[in-house]
Amino acid sequence: MLKNITIGQYIPGDTFIHRLDPRVKIILSIIFIISLFIITKFSGYVFISLFILGSIYISKIPLGYIFKGLKPILVILILTVGLNIFFTPGGILLASIGPLKITSNGVRLALFMGLRLIFLIVGTSLLTLTTSPIALTDGIESLLNPFRRIGMPAHELAMMMTIALRFIPTLLEETDKIMKAQIARGADFESGNLMKRAKNLIPLLVPLFISAFRRADELAVAMEARCYRGGFNRTKLKQLKVSIIDYIAILVTSILVMILIWNRFWPW
Repeated sequence: MLKNITIGQYIPGDTFIHRLDPRVKIILSIIFIISLFIITKFSGYVFISLFILGSIYISKIPLGYIFKGLKPILVILILTVGLNIFFTPGGILLASIGPLKITSNGVRLALFMGLRLIFLIVGTSLLTLTTSPIALTDGIESLLNPFRRIGMPAHELAMMMTIALRFIPTLLEETDKIMKAQIARGADFESGNLMKRAKNLIPLLVPLFISAFRRADELAVAMEARCYRGGFNRTKLKQLKVSIIDYIAILVTSILVMILIWNRFWPW
């Protein structure tokens, strides 16, 4: 399960998606998330599917690798679909299981919310998979720079967010090593019901927290040894510039949003 989490991982490449300005990618990712909430018909997901599949094809990220990231949220997905199926009233009664009733409105809403959650995870995963941590830091810092006038530490916030994303795969790898070490000593993480498995994971927390604090201390010492003093008078090797490919990406995304708005209000 831990190996299926793709958040914070980066796959190097030189594709159209990889070469986009990180600021543009962050803004377009936010627009994409908002556009998912514009959709009120299943036909809108057809356009979203074409957009996502096209982006995945252009980025040359393996399709199986992207959908592998859906496995960790499988429980949340099943819970979301189940709650909507059994607790949404109205429509035609399709089946009845004791006090629980399955209606046509419930099935429709369950499928709708399930697809929205899937596209949300897959779409946002492309941001971290195609953007290096350094570029992501620069992009977030640049977008937060206007808020410096009100005292917001833009560089420090961007650095913290990026380090948090970067260390997710590292902590997952550390958790996997601790689990394997404890399994070799007789620990059981597989058998039993869900509550028992959750209780069996508690012994992992202490060594994991110790490892996390140790890594944080080592990172702090390394940054101090390199005279890191935040964003004050900091220069950058690569200056962010919006190019023609960024305008193309903005145009394509804008067309998608307009199509979704048209689809929402078109009477069919």
